[in-house]
Amino acid sequence: MSAIKKLAGDTVIYGASSILGRLLNYLLVPYYTYVFATDQYGVVTEFYAYAAFFNVLYTYGLETAYFRFATLKKEDEPGIFNLTTSAILLSSIFFSGLLILFATPITEYLQHPGKENYIIWFAFILAIDAVMAIPFAKLRLEGKSKQFALAKLINITLSIVLNLFFLSLCPAILRGELLSSLKSLVAQFYNPELQVGYVFIANLMANAALILILWRTLAQLRITLNWPNLKPLIVYAYPILFAGLAWVTNEMLSRWALRFWLPENFYPGLTSEEALGIFGAVYKFSVFMTLAVQAFRYAAEPFFFSRAADKNSPALFSQVSHGFILFGCIILLAVSTNLDVLEHLLRRSEYRQGMHVVPVLLLANLFLGIYYNVSIWYKLTNKTYYSTWIAVGGAGLTVVLNYFLIPIAGYEGSSWVTLIVYFLMAAVCYYYGQRHYPVPYPVVKDLTYIAITLLLIYAVNLIEFNSLYVAMVVRLAILLIFSGMIYVLEVKKMKIPGG
Repeated sequence: MSAIKKLAGDTVIYGASSILGRLLNYLLVPYYTYVFATDQYGVVTEFYAYAAFFNVLYTYGLETAYFRFATLKKEDEPGIFNLTTSAILLSSIFFSGLLILFATPITEYLQHPGKENYIIWFAFILAIDAVMAIPFAKLRLEGKSKQFALAKLINITLSIVLNLFFLSLCPAILRGELLSSLKSLVAQFYNPELQVGYVFIANLMANAALILILWRTLAQLRITLNWPNLKPLIVYAYPILFAGLAWVTNEMLSRWALRFWLPENFYPGLTSEEALGIFGAVYKFSVFMTLAVQAFRYAAEPFFFSRAADKNSPALFSQVSHGFILFGCIILLAVSTNLDVLEHLLRRSEYRQGMHVVPVLLLANLFLGIYYNVSIWYKLTNKTYYSTWIAVGGAGLTVVLNYFLIPIAGYEGSSWVTLIVYFLMAAVCYYYGQRHYPVPYPVVKDLTYIAITLLLIYAVNLIEFNSLYVAMVVRLAILLIFSGMIYVLEVKKMKIPGG
């Protein structure tokens, strides 16, 4: 089996699990938009934005460091696993302890007084997420993609079941609509006033189950703290930490900024919390591109490291990147021309007013995927500090542009900021990569396909249809023709270097 076929196979497994898992998880979007008002959903959006920031802080780049050092010194992999997992375990206890200790002032600062439970639950969620990062990385390194996928699917499925249990079944039992014989039992542990708090409780319980699911991998852990051995991993990882924090700023700042920088009554009749809820709901539609990026990253990171010494690797990396962009263009076209269909997943009509920003967010995430492709050079050359400067520069630009655009363009401005920043970061990373680790990326061809895709989206969306079903058939035909042309002109003619 050729190298690229192996990558494709792993990507399919990771992708299938991610797609199925995200589809299951995405079912919560119409559910949440039915159960929660926009301001309540805004709370969920806000807290998960903070969680994304802390997830990076809790792992501080050691996941990538584990990949790098375990690949270079395969015989030392068990020791590297023990060292990185032990470090994250102890630091997670410290960080979560601080969050719990200062829960009250944190909730007061966030203007959620009396919600200390939210902070405590998230402290445990973050700790479990961080500790499980290296065991999941170990599965990827060992090529156990099926075990990895199964664990992720069980986690997501359990989270959905628990959401339904707490947000629908328990209230129905208390109202006497279902299983009335259990009413007294449910009343002992269920508090209807918690509302969105049960979203966090469901997440915590599903994450705790991961400890049991991956127990065999965790059982291999031997607590080890050896600073001389840990130091080179930290030196490699700390630029990735700062880059990760900057990335989260790029991705999540708009959630915080919309709440505090959006002028009062910018959207008539909506508070900033409600506008945040709308933006958080429609942002979920970029999941179609995010899935492709995530599945690719899971499979590609160990693949790139394992092929680094191959003399044909630059040409191989170029083909991989081109294939990713072509697939991304198909997703961009498919989703952006069917927004009037997808908007029905949002159960309350007030959420649908933000659907027009979805194509911008999809394109932004395509450039994020391109960045992940072209960024492999600084990981292979041990110049990870470049990632810090690029990401920090992007984060600074994100802050400045959001500060000026949110007051005049609302969440539309935030969407365009995301696109501009990801495009510039991909371009800068490509520029420096060609100086330090040249890869013959077909840049002109890639940008041409993206431009053609955008023109197609614009043209298709100009067509007025009398029937939604006719529209769906015509759009599907256009998508199939476009995909067929890509296959004939590009995929079928691909030659695999060193395959």
